[in-house]
Amino acid sequence: MTVPLGMPQLQASLRAVDRPVFDGLRDRYGRVATDLRLSLTDKCNLRCSYCMPADGLPWLAKDAVLSAEEIVRIVGIGVRVLGVRELRLTGGEPLVRADVVEIIAALRTANPELPIALTTNAVGLDKKAVALKAAGLTRINISLDTLHPETFEQLARRPFFDRVLAGIEAADAAGLGPIKINSVLMRGINDADAPDLLAWCLERDYELRFIEQMPLDADHGWTREGMVTAGEIREMLGERFRLSPDPRARDGAPAERFQVRARDDEAVLGTVGIIASVTEPFCADCKRTRITAEGKVMSCLFSHEEVDLRGLLRAGASDDEVASLWQDAMWLKPRGHGMDHTGLGDADFVQPDRSMSAIGG
Repeated sequence: MTVPLGMPQLQASLRAVDRPVFDGLRDRYGRVATDLRLSLTDKCNLRCSYCMPADGLPWLAKDAVLSAEEIVRIVGIGVRVLGVRELRLTGGEPLVRADVVEIIAALRTANPELPIALTTNAVGLDKKAVALKAAGLTRINISLDTLHPETFEQLARRPFFDRVLAGIEAADAAGLGPIKINSVLMRGINDADAPDLLAWCLERDYELRFIEQMPLDADHGWTREGMVTAGEIREMLGERFRLSPDPRARDGAPAERFQVRARDDEAVLGTVGIIASVTEPFCADCKRTRITAEGKVMSCLFSHEEVDLRGLLRAGASDDEVASLWQDAMWLKPRGHGMDHTGLGDADFVQPDRSMSAIGG
């Protein structure tokens, strides 16, 4: 369901919940969102099976997507008015947007101290890494699910493995660290690769983060049986490494971090993170607010309600009006996503119509 709140005169319908006046992006359960995930585009140059159908999806029209100026304005409102302290640019694949470097440069000029991260599949990153760093990008997250080209092509439906590796190397050389590698394990396809992928990342001083497959695939083919759980990931890694809790505070981060040691040595080799959104949810500590490529606020990755900031911007609203509507949207954030430890075990959970690429990870 989309909440049609794009014009100023419609704001009262959401305010019927009698939201109190407060600063920041607070919800009814006391959580305050300070981490903004903003999608630059719904388009992607891969067709990963856990995200998109093989034939792709209908893309948004160009004028439906936030312009560079609108992106800079929304981020500015978030930082100046609403207490946003971190920004991650997502997609789709953000590097397919032709003006991505210019957007980051404008964001950096307007927000000199704001940490700006980018999540990418790294296809084409080798040609843009230096420019992204010069524009003001702070760090980068890169998706890599396997070290085997054949398995990569099976998962991504594109033969771009070498291009991803080239992108990772270019980002490292450009100083876009600490580089985080995101990996989704699929049962019977790449799950056996987990220890080798961790060893590869440790050798290069990358921080690997395994992510449980979430029910956000466009084909709606997710099953509880097919998902590799956080518990299983720890067990697989434990056959080769010793994991112990990272002493650093999690502080609302989605990944639970572990120090990694060889089984027969006390030296810490590095860390690994596991994002267990399904089986070990961290909703109570969530600090994220999301804006889709067309300017819709989503208070939760699994939300069915969206609130339109783009319509408000284009109707000539003031920064305060935009901020207030954004607060309204976040006030209604649900307590949790509706999945229990058994997967889709909660009768209240319904998979969103949008896939991850359309929402913005």
